[in-house]
Amino acid sequence: MDPQQLARLTARARSLAVPGTRRILGLAGAPGSGKSTLAAELADRLGALAALVPMDGFHLAQAELRRLGRAERKGAPDTFDAAGYAALLARLRHPAPDTVVYAPAFDRSLEEPVAGSVPVAPDVPLVITEGNYLLHGDGPWAAVRPLLDEVWFLDLDDRSRVRRLVDRHVRFGRERPEAERWVARSDEANARLVAAGRGLADLVVPMD
Repeated sequence: MDPQQLARLTARARSLAVPGTRRILGLAGAPGSGKSTLAAELADRLGALAALVPMDGFHLAQAELRRLGRAERKGAPDTFDAAGYAALLARLRHPAPDTVVYAPAFDRSLEEPVAGSVPVAPDVPLVITEGNYLLHGDGPWAAVRPLLDEVWFLDLDDRSRVRRLVDRHVRFGRERPEAERWVARSDEANARLVAAGRGLADLVVPMD
């Protein structure tokens, strides 16, 4: 990302981080658009002003996906605990005094969520969350957008995004032909769902 663009985005995020309040910034976008990278960069630049809580911590466990017959569609909206994610955002939006809220993370090496991984102290003014379905309006996902003060949609051209996705799957253990099939079948179906929410974002961020 261009350093000037990153500086502008950091300044906009910093304007949300007002001590004594709690605000939530969401980064949405299709798989492979750079959400986790930008979210981590913003959190690092804001330091103690921000905490990063990824949506991916609400993936259903592999055993549950197999039980439901959804393992081959992992990453689709119904392979997450959307209601649990919304409930966590509600807790984060209105933090209890002197109470640390613990959020789950997602371990890509295990392909599993890990509970209690991310502590969010009550005095942190900004929570940054990122994920595919922050602007998805179906079912329990509809409860997410009203809990977010701003949502930025990350927009990356499809060719670059697909290449990154395939490379990521290979990096975490898939053979390249398998990774290409997974991206074409699963990730791109999810990308089309995500794209439908683009117009609901407060800001569209061109990615490279």
